[in-house]
Amino acid sequence: MSDFRSDFLRTLDERGFIHQTTDPGALDEAFLNGTVTAYIGFDATADSLHVGSLTQIMMLHHLQRAGHKPIALMGGGTTKVGDPTGKDEQRKLLSDADIAANIAGIKKAFDPFLTFGDGSNDALMVNNDDWLSELSYISFLRDYGVHFTINRMLTFDSVKLRLDREQPMTFLEFNYMLMQAYDFLELQKRHGCILQMGGSDQWGNIINGVELIRRVSAAEGRERHAYGLTTPLVTTASGKKMGKTESGAVWLNGDKFSPYDYWQFWRNTDDADVGKMLRRFTLLPIDEIERLEKLEGGEINEAKKILATEATALLHGREAAEKAAETARQTFEQGSAASDLPSVEVSAAELAEGLPLFRPFQELSLIASNGEGRRHIKGGALKINDEPLIEERPLNPEDVRDGAIKLSIGKKKHGLVKVSS
Repeated sequence: MSDFRSDFLRTLDERGFIHQTTDPGALDEAFLNGTVTAYIGFDATADSLHVGSLTQIMMLHHLQRAGHKPIALMGGGTTKVGDPTGKDEQRKLLSDADIAANIAGIKKAFDPFLTFGDGSNDALMVNNDDWLSELSYISFLRDYGVHFTINRMLTFDSVKLRLDREQPMTFLEFNYMLMQAYDFLELQKRHGCILQMGGSDQWGNIINGVELIRRVSAAEGRERHAYGLTTPLVTTASGKKMGKTESGAVWLNGDKFSPYDYWQFWRNTDDADVGKMLRRFTLLPIDEIERLEKLEGGEINEAKKILATEATALLHGREAAEKAAETARQTFEQGSAASDLPSVEVSAAELAEGLPLFRPFQELSLIASNGEGRRHIKGGALKINDEPLIEERPLNPEDVRDGAIKLSIGKKKHGLVKVSS
């Protein structure tokens, strides 16, 4: 762990948020000497953010809690181009109306985490279309294009990896990194922003912004400070990128993904990921997290419930989180007490050998045949612990939640497999 002295960087460091920084000593000093304005950009490609964006939102949350000023930059302009990072093909281009509707939806995800207003550390939400759409192409190239070399741009992962895979990149996408760099410069001029934060895949784009500010300020004969900070890519113990499940994206807006489903998403965290998720996605004290992540066996389930409740409370409020926890408790611990769920019992030894998937579904009268079960899998309706299956597989001990496995067909037909010793 690094020797940061500022509250904000020390908090990020102990909670596992820091991957790379430019000039960490000077950045730490800036946080010690006054209010720092920092931003993270969010492209408006959907009408809600999903849990894969939660790392960035939590960083802005911690920034404001430490007394500094966060900016959530909506990519109304850059969304018209599309970030090529990690993509093998150009994003679908959206209309102005689509982008405006998406931004309106995305705003809802920030309200539980940030306080917006006109105060010294109140958060701002700005749209880069306000300045990008006003740019003259010739003037932009003349004033800022001279600070970028094709040679250097070709070394950035967002470009290099795409070309290495022999996937074409349009000139439109190639311009994305220039536009993002210009965003940083514009935010510094308008709001005194000195720090851009983002995921590790944005390092090249962030460095471009830092470098552009350095070059422009040198040409103007003045000194402007600019820094970059990235977070490690959040992956699960199985190597999957966080934010996606077998059933699709885990959206932050409650009308797209219910508080109960959100609670269940966190409750289903892999044992090996509990400590990491508690650090990044709850506000529990570090010493309490260290106690919880040491739990083993069946006790780790209690840590998962705490994770689920605390993460859900941050987004949907404490009342909704407690309600989701109680619904889950009744469903899994009381069985039929919640909704008169039918149940079958299997032994732990039998489950350890791999229980044929469709057998308990048929015993519970949820399906009539294996063929019907396969059709439900294909349609995304067959669920284990509220997670749709994408392929046929045996039930196993990893599926057990508090002594039972919940089986579902669609939203209305449910049953429990209770596991005996």
